[in-house]
Amino acid sequence: MALSAAKPLIRRHAEVGILLIGAVLVILFASTSDGRWANLYNIGTIVQVTATLGLMSLGVALVIGTGEIDISVGSTFGMGALAYLWLAAHVDPLAAAAAAVILGAAIGLLNGLLVTRTGTPSLIVTLGTLMIFRGTAIALTEGFSFSIPYAARKGWSYFLLGGDDFLDFNTALYWLIAVVAVLLVILKATPFGNRLLAVGGSAESAHSRGVRVGRIKLSAFVLCGMLAAFAGTLEAGKLGFADGSMGRLMELQAIASCVLGGCVLAGGRISLLGALMGAFVLSSIQSYLVVMGVQPQWFVLILGVIVVLAAYGDKSLRQWALRR
Repeated sequence: MALSAAKPLIRRHAEVGILLIGAVLVILFASTSDGRWANLYNIGTIVQVTATLGLMSLGVALVIGTGEIDISVGSTFGMGALAYLWLAAHVDPLAAAAAAVILGAAIGLLNGLLVTRTGTPSLIVTLGTLMIFRGTAIALTEGFSFSIPYAARKGWSYFLLGGDDFLDFNTALYWLIAVVAVLLVILKATPFGNRLLAVGGSAESAHSRGVRVGRIKLSAFVLCGMLAAFAGTLEAGKLGFADGSMGRLMELQAIASCVLGGCVLAGGRISLLGALMGAFVLSSIQSYLVVMGVQPQWFVLILGVIVVLAAYGDKSLRQWALRR
């Protein structure tokens, strides 16, 4: 009876599966790491990594909701970090952060225009821009890094942009909470949210009902670029430096977070909270491997296994929930 009663909950909430996975992993990691994983310092580190990865994952989830994909977010993350660090040495950090976000919006706009105006699959377009902007980042740094000395990172602007902790957690966490709240309101209480999911469900049907499909997709790509660049800004604010490899492979982690969180790659169904839980699970696994002394190269292998199992598990869980 209890399992049957859970079916409606699973049908309505795509993030149920990842919540269960997260709970199991937290218990497993805490009980097998002899206190090295479950301590305030390590949890703070996991939360900070989750915040930046989560911001990126939210943007990717919006694009996935339209039935498209953006795999250029890793290089957008890196470009945002580099732009912020270079400008923050010359102007107020808040102005530098705004410029970095505008750069991310421009990259998203480029992706969106190429997809909507040319009809080229978004996978191909964003693969190309991933390489273009990764190459640009490497060329700009020329094997070195952009940095701001720790002694120079003082004042409220640096503090707000990931430069310090507040109540034991990096300020990136509070930015994440604010962004999630805004996006939830947009998706749940505005026409844009309904139109975005309608486009992902069936672009032809949405168009026949007067929805401007191209504009919705373009908006999703722009928001995705802005969030990726802002995440890079917060990461750079925390570390104080960035090089050409900043954000490498994070596009895969962001997509994996969305898949784990119940987002359907075909479009039409996303879960912002699920994507965040997916980011937390991946950050927790990475942290566990580090504290247990496992070589970090294994994380990529585990990431791939998790994505395949999560996609299969989510499909099986929803098929079970849909049975009467």
